[in-house]
Amino acid sequence: MAEPSSRLYLVSPLLEDASFAPRLAEACSGGQVAAVLLRLAAADERTLVNRAKALCPSVQESGAAALVAVDGKADLATIAARSGADGVHVHGDSALARDLRERLKAERAVGVGGIRTRDDAMTMGEAGVDYLMFGEPRADGSFPSLESVVERAAWWAEIFETPCVAYAPSLEAVETLAATGAEFIALGDAVWSHPEGPAAAVAAASRAIERQEAGS
Repeated sequence: MAEPSSRLYLVSPLLEDASFAPRLAEACSGGQVAAVLLRLAAADERTLVNRAKALCPSVQESGAAALVAVDGKADLATIAARSGADGVHVHGDSALARDLRERLKAERAVGVGGIRTRDDAMTMGEAGVDYLMFGEPRADGSFPSLESVVERAAWWAEIFETPCVAYAPSLEAVETLAATGAEFIALGDAVWSHPEGPAAAVAAASRAIERQEAGS
């Protein structure tokens, strides 16, 4: 039986309100998007809940999962539960990941990024998370080398059962990362800044995954 192809995981810009909702819906109409990470700018809890509640349907109505992350301190479990989000995403904190896993049980997904080393990855995997993300942009907006992300994703996908997300810095990198066996390929600005719009970017990424699958 053939291995299933990678699926797309979109990462939003930092969102200060719900005005990005139409762009999310447009992107999700472009192909098989499995999940969208809604990156929420820091605010009080009530504002964060309302913002996520307004944004999630734009993702979920297409059949994709809506996950939330917050720039700064916030009670992600409460925000996810009150907003109807499908899961949460944390950055490089295994203790927080364990706490969220315990609080959210199996009702919502817990994902983690910000992983620097193989040891960090294994520690995160042991925390019971639903996926690990490799290769996302650094705080200054720069990316790790594509070669390092390919190496890490291929290592993880071959050995461990917990799914991984490989972050593509560009549409051109999608096919290469899909060849690692990563269950999900993440795309951020490459989708939102595409000259033909986010749906066209998603469609192009989907075609790249199909090419890789056909050639494997």
